[in-house]
Amino acid sequence: MDNRRKNTAPLKKPDIDWILLAMALFEATAFVLLAFYNGFDAVALILAMGVPMLLVAQVLLLGRAFPHLDKYILTIANFLCGIGLIVIYRLSPEKALKQLLFYGVGVILMMVMTAMIARFRQWSKFRIPLMVLSIGSLAATLVIGKETYGAKNWIDFGFFTLQPSEFVKVALILCLAMDLSEKRTIAQLVPVGVFAMGCVGLIVLEKDLGAVLICFLVCMTVYYTATSNLLLVLFGLLGASGGAVLMYKLFPHVQTRVAIWKDPWATPEDGGHQIVQSLIAIASGGVLGSGIGLGSPNKVPVATSDFIFAALCEEFGIIIGLVIIALYAILFIRGMLLAMRARSSFHALLSVGVITALALQTFMIIGGVIKMIPLTGVTLPFISYGGSSMLSCMLMLGILQGVSIIVGEQDESQWRMARRRGESGL
Repeated sequence: MDNRRKNTAPLKKPDIDWILLAMALFEATAFVLLAFYNGFDAVALILAMGVPMLLVAQVLLLGRAFPHLDKYILTIANFLCGIGLIVIYRLSPEKALKQLLFYGVGVILMMVMTAMIARFRQWSKFRIPLMVLSIGSLAATLVIGKETYGAKNWIDFGFFTLQPSEFVKVALILCLAMDLSEKRTIAQLVPVGVFAMGCVGLIVLEKDLGAVLICFLVCMTVYYTATSNLLLVLFGLLGASGGAVLMYKLFPHVQTRVAIWKDPWATPEDGGHQIVQSLIAIASGGVLGSGIGLGSPNKVPVATSDFIFAALCEEFGIIIGLVIIALYAILFIRGMLLAMRARSSFHALLSVGVITALALQTFMIIGGVIKMIPLTGVTLPFISYGGSSMLSCMLMLGILQGVSIIVGEQDESQWRMARRRGESGL
């Protein structure tokens, strides 16, 4: 009886307080240095107190409200947001304050999504509205969207811009998880299949190569996880390979990006300027970095969004760049562990979809910045400047936290039942 009770007891969670304290001190120190490196900046000093407090308050308060919330995922994601704010403030204080606003709104959306995933059960009611809104927003982008770097993927409302494809990723994950957790035959999956193909097709027409790859691979990964139908996935990948070749032939900006990837030094002042400056910035920072405020990250084009990893490595060093990659890896691993522990296929597929999307996006942008793969123009999750990116990432963080709460409650319930059986001698 004692052995049975001992074996069914839930694992004790390791203490996170010292990690939280270290991350908060890192953020505070960085903003204090920014406050004094070029005269005195009162706003940076306020952020030195405000940003770490936002990190600590979230972990402590949400952890108290939801005991089964994954504090490690929450801490890492918010620390990455803080790192992004530090680098963006170094480059453009005005953009950093806008990013802080989006971060605050994102925290609210994350909490709402967490509560919905953890407590709401009738998700099928949202299937059709999510599909209609997703297709409608992508179609509207084709008609009234603004073209940036060859891709027509932004809608300009005057006082702010919106990238619908960022939110379509979240809707796609939700719809795929809903249908694939309930239906298994090909005929029953036709509606969600048409929706997924419609989303990918419209994004192709927008010439947004990065979003196309993420959405397609998320669909394939979630579908294979749900059905184990390797043959259909292989056919899908073969079709995607043909589509990639066709996109290369049809879209000149794709050809340009591939040519730059092959040899950016052939046009260092023109097409290859971004990659060249990115590589120079990373190399000039070295292992330990030039020091915050002492480098020249503003020489890297689009340093606050697409190339923020290069700007970060220049002043913080390659060592911090590797730490950032390690933190992403921990976040992804814990997300996949949630999927493995989930007793509901819906929640398992949600976790797989979210982690696949975030992991692909992280790999694609860091790989592009260091010239491992052609640059696709996506943002670095939680770090890069951009309201649409920040909000969609926080929504996906909320999905993971909602799944974590459900998994934790189910584990605790199972343990209590096993303990009662053990005490009664059953």
